Amino acid sequence: MAAAVTAALVCLGTAGCGAFGGDGDEDGKPRAKDGDHSAASSPASPSARGGKKPADEPLRGKVIVVDPGHNPHNRDQPGKISRSVDIGTGKKECDTTGTATNSGYAEADFTLDLAHRVRTQLRERGATVRFTHDGDEPYGPCVDERAEKGNQAQADAAISLHADGAHAGSRGFHVILPASVHEGAADTRDIVTPSRRFGTDLRDAFHAATGEQPANYLGDGNGLDTRGDLGGLNLSKVPKVFLECGNMRDPRDVAHLTSAKWREKAARGVTDGITAFLAAGKGKP
Repeated sequence: MAAAVTAALVCLGTAGCGAFGGDGDEDGKPRAKDGDHSAASSPASPSARGGKKPADEPLRGKVIVVDPGHNPHNRDQPGKISRSVDIGTGKKECDTTGTATNSGYAEADFTLDLAHRVRTQLRERGATVRFTHDGDEPYGPCVDERAEKGNQAQADAAISLHADGAHAGSRGFHVILPASVHEGAADTRDIVTPSRRFGTDLRDAFHAATGEQPANYLGDGNGLDTRGDLGGLNLSKVPKVFLECGNMRDPRDVAHLTSAKWREKAARGVTDGITAFLAAGKGKP
C-alpha cells in the first residue's frame, strides 16, 4: 500500500524512528482458515493454557483486531467492490482485489495465511483476537466497514496486513501510519500519536524477526509512511496501522512472501511489535 497501487482484500485503502534513523489503493499502495471468522477469540482458560503465569501472557486482557487485506472472492464481485464509500476526506472504492505475484499468488491469500499465524501467536500471549473477515464473505468488507469493526471492538490495537505491488527492484517492507485528519466522518487526531508509536514498534520488531530492510522506494527509507487517503485509517478510532510486508512484483521479495517459513517469522515480527506497543502501556490515549 504505498509505492505502487495494485489491485484491493487481490487490489481494493508514518515521528520517532527506533532502530532506523506502482499501483496502490485502499490496501495502502500509492496507486499502482482456521476459522474465528469475524467473531472474538477468547483466550484459553488458565488450565487449558497449562498454568501459564501472567508474565507469559503479556497481552492478556487486550483486544487486537487483525484485518487481512483484500478478500480472495473480490475478483468475483467487480461491481460490488467498485462502488464508492465515504472515507471522510472523499470517496474510495469499497475494496479492491489486491496485487499478486507474477506466478499468480494473490495478496489476499498471503494476508489470510499471515493473519492466521499472527492470531495463533497473539493468542499464545493471552490476547483476544478478532478478524475483520476470514475469507468467508462474498466480497470485502468495504474499507469503511473494516475500520468500524475495530471501533466496535474497542480494540487496543488494529493492524491491516498487506503486500505491495511496486515495480521489480523495489524491495522491502513499510508501515503506513494515519495522518492527522479531521474532515467529515474522519477524525484521527486522537490516534495519530499512539499509532505512530505502534508503527515504530512494529517496524523495529518486523525488521528484527525477518531481517528485512525498510522499503527502498519511498520516503526517506525509515520504513514509515504517513497517509491521509486511506479509509481504513481515516475512519479508525483506535490505534491502527497498515503493514506492507514486501513487494509481490520483486523476485527476491517474492521468494520470502511465498515461503511458509518466512511467513512464520513475519507473524513473529507482527506479534512482537504489537506486544512491544501494548505491554509498555503505549496504547490508547
